[in-house]
Amino acid sequence: MRALVLLAAALPLAGCVTMNPRVEVAEPTNALPAPPPQVVQANGAIFQQAAYRPLFEDYRARHRGDTLKVEIVEKIVASQSSNSSIDKSGKIDASVSALPYIKPGALTRANAEGSSSNSFAGKGATQSSNNFFGSISVVVTDVLPNGHLLIAGEKQIGVNSNVDVLRFSGQVDPRLIQPGNTIASTQIANVRVEHRGRGAQADAQTMGWLGRFFLNLLPI
Repeated sequence: MRALVLLAAALPLAGCVTMNPRVEVAEPTNALPAPPPQVVQANGAIFQQAAYRPLFEDYRARHRGDTLKVEIVEKIVASQSSNSSIDKSGKIDASVSALPYIKPGALTRANAEGSSSNSFAGKGATQSSNNFFGSISVVVTDVLPNGHLLIAGEKQIGVNSNVDVLRFSGQVDPRLIQPGNTIASTQIANVRVEHRGRGAQADAQTMGWLGRFFLNLLPI
């Protein structure tokens, strides 16, 4: 009886186990620009370090709150194969031809022989291919002491009752930003990309809680 009570208590808990792993995208995915520095008394110079922006170069993200366009170009192909085999055999023969005080005819069956063999063959292969192409505008959430930019962004597109969510985060070396304020995802460190859907279509592809319970209880 006690076992049935424990089983009934574990049923809803096992059904709540998620089957959709999530990507640890940096939070938050937006950031406000840093407050302007305290106004100091004008010194009459045209150049002011606090508000400096080059006049004769393309705009590029460099401060907290600036935007940056990321071209997502991720293509990963991995394959592995292995093959091993073992073949071993052995044989031994032994006989006695003569012994003191025993007639030779009595030793005609005094022999022994044995043999053994062992063989093994194994083969395995695995292959994985992933392609991800797209673009997203992200925001500089912080600037590291070495000048690298921490970026994060989120894009949500809703059509009827379905919502597609694309989230991105990473670390950018500002020297790699291309003209037009764009950068490829392959040049960004610590990339986190998540693309998932919400709505009726996503719910239809999710396993029910009862199916998840039996999958956790009997994984075979």
